[in-house]
Amino acid sequence: MINVTKTFLPPIEEYNKYLERAWNKQWITNRGELVLELEEKLKRSLGIDNIIITNNGTLPLQIALKLFGKGGEIITTPFSYVATTAAIVWENCKPVFVDIHPNYLTIDETKIEAAITSKTTAILATHVFGNPCNVEAIEAIANKYNLKVIYDAAHGFAVNYKNKSIFSYGDVSTCSFHATKLFHTGEGGAIFTEQKDLHHKLFYSHNFGHNGPLEFYGLGINGKISELQAALGLAVLPYMEEILSKRKEVVSFYNDNLDFSKLQTLKIRKDTDWNYSYYPIIFENEEVLLKVQKELNQNNIYPRRYFYPSLNTIEYTKGDKMPISESIVSRILCLPLYVGLSQTDLITITNLINNALC
Repeated sequence: MINVTKTFLPPIEEYNKYLERAWNKQWITNRGELVLELEEKLKRSLGIDNIIITNNGTLPLQIALKLFGKGGEIITTPFSYVATTAAIVWENCKPVFVDIHPNYLTIDETKIEAAITSKTTAILATHVFGNPCNVEAIEAIANKYNLKVIYDAAHGFAVNYKNKSIFSYGDVSTCSFHATKLFHTGEGGAIFTEQKDLHHKLFYSHNFGHNGPLEFYGLGINGKISELQAALGLAVLPYMEEILSKRKEVVSFYNDNLDFSKLQTLKIRKDTDWNYSYYPIIFENEEVLLKVQKELNQNNIYPRRYFYPSLNTIEYTKGDKMPISESIVSRILCLPLYVGLSQTDLITITNLINNALC
């Protein structure tokens, strides 16, 4: 069976070495030495100053929305994983959708201003498949209207835009360290900001608001990651160069062998060092997508319809029509992409797709 992704796992003995340190310390959670070590190594690896690693990738969004949302309207994209919109609604804010660019698949920055009202408090945009939003345009709009910017960079690990980590942009950037991501801790995530005062608020917000054991800075929640998760991250991190290299090989094979006379794929924004996180293909219509998907499934190959459905159509959002997003979600399919995918498998996948398109 070939799934859309496969979790990268380091040799178990390397993971066990980190686990032994936690066992010997008898310190399993509450920011032990493995968590602190992982944060420092990630700072060096990513070239960033501030990071708070968390127990998943959704809580960072919720924490940022708790600080910035204030029960208002949040301008966001309809083309993302459901967690992006769910976090907005969960924090008692209202998602206001803006359609996406048909090639980059990120929020269309030219449509944001028209969606701003007196109730707008923030913009929450997704770097879709690791492809950066137009961060300069979004920053200019946010400054003009005194709005906060949150980036859902769940797919953004190891992406650089204009020689800076994608996590450096916005007031807050978030990432997922879920097992399906390039870098992972099994379950996990992170919050990033370049603002010192804001970093302090984010930090205590992810730790119940604590100021030491007996006092509190303010309201908080439990977003702490465990030593067991950090151990896995420490074991995976040394393999990032290999992971990126192997995934690039898969992407190159697809680029060279798929029939693009009848397919569209993601356009990566200029000045981006991409991370080869996903390989989406966009068909002429849903009928062709379903035909190709059926052919692949019959051969034990399981791509996935990332993202489906368009988030403006789900029951608890009831958003306006988003023609481009709704069209894209009906026609987009992410192909298998992971370390260990053999050339034989890739030949099979591309031949099945090309033949089905004939």
